[in-house]
Amino acid sequence: MANLPNPLVSPADSGLRLPPGSTIDTTCDGTWHEPLLWCADEPAAHGDWRELRAAGRPVGLLPVLIDGGRRDQWPAEWDLMPEDTSYPGDHDAEEILAGYWQDNAPEEIDAAEGDWPGLAPVPAAEGLDTPDDLAAAIAEECVGPDGWYPGSRAALVPARRSADIPAAIGWSGPLNYEEDTGRISAVLRSWEDRYGIRVVVLGFDTLTVTVSRPPTTLAEARAVAAEHYAFCPDNIDQNPPYDLDTYAEKSVLGQEIWSFWWD
Repeated sequence: MANLPNPLVSPADSGLRLPPGSTIDTTCDGTWHEPLLWCADEPAAHGDWRELRAAGRPVGLLPVLIDGGRRDQWPAEWDLMPEDTSYPGDHDAEEILAGYWQDNAPEEIDAAEGDWPGLAPVPAAEGLDTPDDLAAAIAEECVGPDGWYPGSRAALVPARRSADIPAAIGWSGPLNYEEDTGRISAVLRSWEDRYGIRVVVLGFDTLTVTVSRPPTTLAEARAVAAEHYAFCPDNIDQNPPYDLDTYAEKSVLGQEIWSFWWD
């Protein structure tokens, strides 16, 4: 995968002053030729996201929170697969989603409507916060003893844009569904362009993004729900009695956070 020059190779030379942590270059096939990410040793505290974003962005590093989850697994045990990850810009998001939909569309949708419905439109309403400001605010809610991800650690990834973070580290979270995370990041790029998403939390097989421009009508939300189903069927199939309409209303409409989990 094509990346910018990697400042994690020599952080001090890049002017980075980082808290205690380590660079990760361990993949499922051995050691990668350069660090894939830097991850702090201790749980993130309030303010860490903003500080790391300010420090890392000028040199090509973007922040993300890393969640160990129930397995208490951290990136060195994540089976990272950068050698099998393509460049997101080489893919078309709609073609990817249409292919997923054709293979996995739920029975009631397949029978009633058949073909892939197409990409959802850009929401008519603008968000109240810029994408980066919202991501920073939500990150504050994630960390600390009372946060949504209380043990999560701050990390920095060499990536051009937030949507590329999973691909840049060769993340294998959706491996049972999609082996090439470059295709996952291609869809995230499309959502970044249309909905102002930012990748905020990565776990072993989970992904959480913030959404600065969420759908504000049920019709918009249902169109996005179809994309979510194509992208991650487990979000609905593993949450009965959810269907697309219920999911659209409860998990998409006006929601500033989208979360995904692959079985």
